[in-house]
Formats: sequence, C-alpha cells, structure tokens
Amino acid sequence: MNRPVVVGVDGSPASLVAAEEAARAAVRRQLPLHLVHGYLHPLGYGAPLNPYDLGVPAPTEAAQQMLEQTAAELAGDQPGLHVEVRQVAGGPGAALVEESHRAELVVVGSRGLGGFTGLLLGSVGTQVVAHAHCPVLVVRPADGPVPVLGPVLVGVDGSESASLAVRYGADEAVRRGAELVLVHVTGDDHTDAVRAQVPRAGGATHPEDEPLLATAVAAARVEHPDLTVTGRAVRAPSAEQALIEASRDAALVVVGTRGRGGFVGMLLGSVSQALVQHAHCPVLVAHP
Repeated sequence: MNRPVVVGVDGSPASLVAAEEAARAAVRRQLPLHLVHGYLHPLGYGAPLNPYDLGVPAPTEAAQQMLEQTAAELAGDQPGLHVEVRQVAGGPGAALVEESHRAELVVVGSRGLGGFTGLLLGSVGTQVVAHAHCPVLVVRPADGPVPVLGPVLVGVDGSESASLAVRYGADEAVRRGAELVLVHVTGDDHTDAVRAQVPRAGGATHPEDEPLLATAVAAARVEHPDLTVTGRAVRAPSAEQALIEASRDAALVVVGTRGRGGFVGMLLGSVSQALVQHAHCPVLVAHP
C-alpha cells in the first residue's frame, strides 16, 4: 500500500500554501494526498462544563466544507492527483504526529491559525518537526511566494544525520530535475564571506574540508550517477547564518535532525532549528 503525503489544513493562508506544496510533492512521488484537520474539544484545552461529558466531539460541517473545497481545488490544479480528507479528534499537532506513522511525508505551514505574530513557526509545526516518524516538509516563507527554481541544498558535517539528509536531498533533486549542492561550513572569526566554492572535491582551498565533501558527493552519486552534485566549503563564523544565507538561492533545504554538535536527547539540533525558523525556502527535515 502506498504511504500518502499528509498535510495539516486549518483554513489559514499558511496551511493552504502548505497544501499546494504537499500536492506537488505527492505528484512528484506518485502518491495520494491526505488533508487532515485536527480539532480539539469545543472548549479547547479547558475542562468541559459538565465533568461527566467527556465524549469525543463530532467533526464540524464548516471544517468538512473547507477540507472538501481545498481538495477539489488541488485536484483541479494537479490532474490525476488522488485526494482524501479527514477530520481527527485531537490537537492538530498530535494528529499529524500520529499520521506520520503511516505517511511517506508530512507537510506543515510556517504558521497556522493558532500562531502569534512574531512566531516564525507555530506550535503545531514545532511539535510535528520534533516528533514525527517520517520526513517533514516545512513550507517557507509564510509571507511571500514559495520558490520553485534553484538547487536542493544540504548542509554536511560528517554525522549520520547529515548523511541521511544527503540521501533525501539527492532523491529530491532527481524528482525536481535540480542540482544538488552540498555545503560544509567551518568557523572563521575574521570573515563571514564564502572563502571557497568547490565544484569538485579535488579543488578544495581548505584541505581539511576536502575528504568530508568528497565522501558526501560520492555518496550522493551512488544511487544517482547522472545527478549534478556540487560541493562547497564555506568559511563563516556561524553555520546557521551561512546556510540561511545560502537558502536565498535554493528551492529546498534538507537538514538532519541533529548534527555533530547536538546533545543526546535533543530532538532537533541548533542548525536545523535555525533553518526551520529562518530559511528563505522550504525545509525538509530528514527524519528516518
């Protein structure tokens, strides 16, 4: 059975943009698309007026109409796409985490109806990114057009998490017919500019970067020998800022859940968190 692409939809502009990106992702993968709306008790997180009335609330007609209208519009834009809709009793974040057990990909918007101004990623997106059991696509930016042209960008540091991100990034680049760009950032207190751009691993300005990039480039080409892969060694004081800046020219950034600098028990490393919050293009979090 094909595992679907799942997207959370609450009627907000960010969630509708996420649904459009989810539809494109489903078409690329030749998979069905499931629109999921998670809803709470009518009184939200508070206790019901009658403490003995703890039944599961019924789905709302308004939410069902919103889902069906969104599904019809997506199917019209993407001929051949199979779309299903479902309301799930429970918090939207918990609903999507549960759906991720059976999904190929979960897609979330940058900020939904419950988001506060100034929060770059809403509580639902944060919960799903941290706890999902499959890859999660965070559709960014929330306040502008989502880029469709450009390479797929992956930050590499030699960690297992980054290796998984390279594999996912290579798959995405092939689906999109795009270039794969692998970036390794090393610290430099004196400049925030790119000091080396390495189209081929053998041309690295900084010898310490060469083996790591060469290994990552070779790994990306194992399953996709015809894929165009570029390795870049970047000197910058902050890996987060270097990759955020590089995302300006990318169509997608792929990140691991935790790199070499991560602490055991942290669900998402600092670089991944920064990109999920501040990247200029969609971010794919490479959960196994």
